[in-house]
Amino acid sequence: MFDFTEQPHRRYNPLQDEWVLVSPQRAKRPWQGQQEKPQPDERPAYDPTCYLCPGNKRTSGEVNPQYEHQFVFQNDFSALLPDGETGTFEEGGLLKAVAETGRCRVICFSPKHNLTLPEMEISEVRRVVDLWTEQFRELGADPTINYVQIFENKGFIMGCSNPHPHGQIWSERTVPDLPAKESRAQKAYFEQHGRTLLSAYLELELKDKTRLVIENDTWVVLVPFWAVWPFETLVLPRRAVQDLTQLTDAERDGLADILHQLTVRYDNLFEISFPYSAGFHQRPTDGQEYPEWHLHMHFLPPLLRSATVKKFMVGYELLANAQRDITAEQAAERLRALPAVHYKQQEAAAE
Repeated sequence: MFDFTEQPHRRYNPLQDEWVLVSPQRAKRPWQGQQEKPQPDERPAYDPTCYLCPGNKRTSGEVNPQYEHQFVFQNDFSALLPDGETGTFEEGGLLKAVAETGRCRVICFSPKHNLTLPEMEISEVRRVVDLWTEQFRELGADPTINYVQIFENKGFIMGCSNPHPHGQIWSERTVPDLPAKESRAQKAYFEQHGRTLLSAYLELELKDKTRLVIENDTWVVLVPFWAVWPFETLVLPRRAVQDLTQLTDAERDGLADILHQLTVRYDNLFEISFPYSAGFHQRPTDGQEYPEWHLHMHFLPPLLRSATVKKFMVGYELLANAQRDITAEQAAERLRALPAVHYKQQEAAAE
């Protein structure tokens, strides 16, 4: 045994068959590096220059409807296109390329320009959950689509080009690398043990509790033992399901509730609109059976010490191995201790 809080060590990620180096002693070092400017969070409910607000014209020339809840449209600058030439290129066994097709969509979470998930009503977050589910079902039914990736980039620091609350869906013919790695790992575990890898992992975490952040009747949020990003979390349904379409009404309610609770705590951590990339990993949609798949959602936020200090993936991380300073247990403890009420509501109540 060794002290997780003091001794450098490696942790294994069985979901992606990777390792992360944990160096807790480095958290004590002074910081004289890059400091980000805090993201401004004063926005109007409607911005006439925003291409996602209701009634506004997008760069494509299309005009958004006067939507009252959520709105989905084909991405005007799609990374994947549904139609195109098919074919492959190969030279010398080393140079390879394959044509790829797919569909990319944008989901506006709210008509209000100045809201994010933690500031929305839970009933509206539930509407977003329902829309994610409908989009997965629709896109997954397309015989040319074999994987549907639902995700959100929040904050300019994450490369988000528009502050209006929105997410994206990229669906494509090929299963991307990370879900494919998770698929192989989950299948190997299921074939050996007869249960999903994440069911077994969740059972361990519920016994230990040191990495739990929040939980409700149907969902659990935890900092995974193998987390790479400082305040990374994993959102897991208690029941093993393969995709969003298999959730019951109670589980959809629980997902909306747990996402609201988690994102409120994220904002409260440094009292800012907390940036992150987040997304679901679900079974492929190629028509095959995937009993080994266990639906889950990753939250990957970059901030490390404050609203102005972020984690950079450079040097050793790019050339050798993922690495982190604060332990998963320390990160979970900090998130768990945060208020469940958004800091803006606390400030308003104090005035």
